[in-house]
Amino acid sequence: MAYVYSAPKLKMLAKSPAGLEEILAKELEDLGAEQIELLNRAVSFEGDKRLLYAANYRCRTALRILVPVTRFKIETEQDLYTSIKAIRWEDYLGTQNTIAINSTVTTSIFTHSHFVSLRAKDAIVDRFREKTGERPSVDIDDPDFRINLHIYKDEVDVSFDSSGASLHKRGYHVSNAEAPLNEVLAAGMILLSGWDGQSNFIDPMCGSGTLLIEAAMIAMNLPAGQY
Repeated sequence: MAYVYSAPKLKMLAKSPAGLEEILAKELEDLGAEQIELLNRAVSFEGDKRLLYAANYRCRTALRILVPVTRFKIETEQDLYTSIKAIRWEDYLGTQNTIAINSTVTTSIFTHSHFVSLRAKDAIVDRFREKTGERPSVDIDDPDFRINLHIYKDEVDVSFDSSGASLHKRGYHVSNAEAPLNEVLAAGMILLSGWDGQSNFIDPMCGSGTLLIEAAMIAMNLPAGQY
């Protein structure tokens, strides 16, 4: 009997600027994503770890690729701490690992995203201390695990951020112009225009050249993460 190995499927979430959800969904579909669903400034999808890496490397209109951990509701500040602490973080990381927490908050329960990140950090650290007597450290610049919290009204989404720095940072700009155009937005504008990648491309207001560079990368089929 022959056995066929099937890689486990992951639920993922690709963040995008408003208006680029359909373009991003098409990019993910071309990479082999399944169960694609358009959301507000995001696209949810499923795939294996290969797709996770491919989405980070190839998607031109994604800002971040998140891997959801859990979702829960809160009514008070203490609810956030208690629910974060209840997550089995030891299944994902160890005390030798470093973490960073980024939060986005749209709720009356909290008024500052930095406070949310600090409370979440406290909850994770306290769980490890109680279980092992040790704790993971915080490294804002280059953590082993970047944790993303998104709070909308009373609903909290906890995810791992697989991208690190925002994917709009392509790496080809040595310095930015006074009002630089976001690289993801530039790529999205080109893809929305229907440009075929073969005909002439003219940018009369070139600025820092972001549109021209993104167009050249599309024409040459260079992945967004090439640099």
